[in-house]
Amino acid sequence: MTETIDHTPSTAREADPFPVKGMDAVVFAVGNAKQAAHYYSTAFGMKLVAYSGPENGSRETASYVLTNGAARFVFTSVIKATSDWGRFLDEHVAAHGDGVVDLAIEVPDARAAYAHAVEQGATGLVEPYELKDEHGTVVLAAIATYGKTRHTLVERSGYDGPYLPGYVAAKPIVEPPAKRTFQAIDHCVGNVELGKMNEWVAFYNNVMGFTNMKEFVGDDIATEYSALMSKVVADGTKKVKFPINEPAIAKKKSQIDEYLEFYGGPGVQHIALATNDIVATVRAMRAAGVEFLSVPDAYYDTLGEWVGDTRVPIDELRELKILADRDEDGYLLQIFTKPVQDRPTVFFEMIERHGSMGFGKGNFKALFEAIEREQEKRGNL
Repeated sequence: MTETIDHTPSTAREADPFPVKGMDAVVFAVGNAKQAAHYYSTAFGMKLVAYSGPENGSRETASYVLTNGAARFVFTSVIKATSDWGRFLDEHVAAHGDGVVDLAIEVPDARAAYAHAVEQGATGLVEPYELKDEHGTVVLAAIATYGKTRHTLVERSGYDGPYLPGYVAAKPIVEPPAKRTFQAIDHCVGNVELGKMNEWVAFYNNVMGFTNMKEFVGDDIATEYSALMSKVVADGTKKVKFPINEPAIAKKKSQIDEYLEFYGGPGVQHIALATNDIVATVRAMRAAGVEFLSVPDAYYDTLGEWVGDTRVPIDELRELKILADRDEDGYLLQIFTKPVQDRPTVFFEMIERHGSMGFGKGNFKALFEAIEREQEKRGNL
């Protein structure tokens, strides 16, 4: 196993040809956006803030925008496909089930970002254009990434509406909890085919100027039965982080193989959500019906010996099945949901960081074994 960390000085951002401000939204194509919005409101504690649908002029699609702190999810379903975009969404849900179609990135200049990306070899999907309403102007463009996923480039510094022109403010579906379950999107993980990981790492290096933050290969990211390889790319500020996984040859089917089979190709595997109180988050989400992966009690018997002191006592971590890991910069606490739809594809991670900018390297084996137990129940190992 090798692990590399980029130490590019922050001053290099001044000359960055593709500066980013952060994640703008994670956009899902779903079969029933109204029901999805209700699920994420009640189970994840998110707040509905904006809507677009037939009632305000969108005859083709219905979209619900939910937020929690800086994290923004958009759920879109097709009412009746009449355009290329509507047909794309229809076909996407039919082929992949509910899944992420867009990892939208906020940029200071969408035109410049798009021009640079295309010049560096990105496939342009939507050339820059403006949307306007009484709240101001947004500039949008889109480029392709792995599978059918895209990056919409969003320039919204001149806009103060609830989301985008064409959306209206919406009342919450349920009253959100007094304490947020999470605050931001920490990272978004993509699964790609065998042999394609380095190709997409190079894409982010060349097109967006992202650097290689971490690399995980070898025995520490394998179990007795399955294996995978992973590399993490990030922008210079580390606000946008994209781990990219590919399967590795092993005795049985890995979680990546299972995803690729049931998703029908490459796509977003999971979204990590940053929380400042993972205990309260897990208790609230469990009470709302969210199912998390479980690890054996034996994991916690020696945890304190190598993780050391953490904000949450070991006994409470054991009770809630929360994982912990420590590196040279600090420690983190993390837990993973089971897939949030019938297909064993998209799931979520809750992560609480205390200095560590890692991804739970010490937990990989325990996590993968937990996933394998679920795969075995499904008959997919």
